[in-house]
Amino acid sequence: MSAEIICVGTELLLGDILNSNSQFIAQQLAQLGIPHYYQTVVGDNPERIKQVIEIAISRAEILIFTGGLGPTPDDLTCETIADFFGVPLVERAEIIEDITQKFAQRGREMSPSNLKQALIPQGAEILPNPTGTAPGIIWQPHPKITIFTFPGVPSEMQRMWSDTTFPYLKSRGWGQEIIYSRSLKFWGVSESALAEKVSGYLNLSNPTVAPYAGNGEVRLRISAKAANPQTAEALITPIAKQIRKITDLDCYGADKDTLASVVGELLRASGTTLSVAESCTGGGLGKLLTEIPGSSDYFFGGIIAYDNPIKVKLLGVNAEDLQNLGAVSATVAEQMAIGVKTSLNTTWGLSITGIAGPGGGTDTKPVGLVYIGLAGPQGYVKNYECRFGAVRTRSFIQYLSASTALDQLRRKLLE
Repeated sequence: MSAEIICVGTELLLGDILNSNSQFIAQQLAQLGIPHYYQTVVGDNPERIKQVIEIAISRAEILIFTGGLGPTPDDLTCETIADFFGVPLVERAEIIEDITQKFAQRGREMSPSNLKQALIPQGAEILPNPTGTAPGIIWQPHPKITIFTFPGVPSEMQRMWSDTTFPYLKSRGWGQEIIYSRSLKFWGVSESALAEKVSGYLNLSNPTVAPYAGNGEVRLRISAKAANPQTAEALITPIAKQIRKITDLDCYGADKDTLASVVGELLRASGTTLSVAESCTGGGLGKLLTEIPGSSDYFFGGIIAYDNPIKVKLLGVNAEDLQNLGAVSATVAEQMAIGVKTSLNTTWGLSITGIAGPGGGTDTKPVGLVYIGLAGPQGYVKNYECRFGAVRTRSFIQYLSASTALDQLRRKLLE
């Protein structure tokens, strides 16, 4: 038995609203061990909703709808489902009473259009909505098909799921097994290169291993099906250890780890401190670091030296080097790192200078060219050249630059 998630709403198709409901429901289905292989988004159109239902019932036994339960004419989910299965809608007095009480409690008068929300398919159970006016349904129009409907408002849907739907599914035997996942995170390696390194693990059945990329990093999701999280963890842990050994420093962490949090722990563990000098990222590196609670233990501060005279005055960058080599150069990056380390009296100095675009690039120094400088104890200094490409947006180049700077420091701290 499997489930299918069907989200109804033209606003979702237009991109006006982020579809977070499908993500939440997918996570909840995994907790119950209910497989689901398809998600569909369909506009507020009865014929297209029916087409979606026709396809869904051919491949899933649990259909979960969100959206289209409001009082307006384009809220069509319940009536379309009823029409598809040839069942009339019936008005439920208890729903009218509930909606009336909620309007009274809010000091508002109920509109006649809200009575539409009291119409549900004959034979369906009411799925209560404690916080909103649109109830859902639990309905078996066929012995092998169970339908749930939820309003599109995420807070309402989530409350209805936890109060009623989750216990309902548990009571029918679901949740005896769960699907539990961990993610290993990688920076500085492509998805294809990583997949080659771990190719021997990509055909496992339980746990399964799957790569996916986004926002500059690559992840390996390791998922196991088991009776409880502890048993699943026991299946996942040895595989995760083997993959970490194979991928070495390319793996920076797991699950909720970020590059900034991992770097912070390494600095704290080594009793060392950090300061940053930024040009093209304009404070983005400092922002990533200070998002971590307790970062004041190891992060002293930074200097945003966007203008060249500021680089000279506050960071001690050589004016002739700026003139001859340009601000976007390995030499200037190194001098910025040394300068901020010296000025703020920290163990490490980390710098970024580059061309974030969309303009300002040349044939020799294109948009996306970034230099990172790292200065450390005993006169250590090094630079890293990065070419992120002109097709990236300005903000993404800035993010990649700041993240890559953290990754280079992480790798040095682990040497």
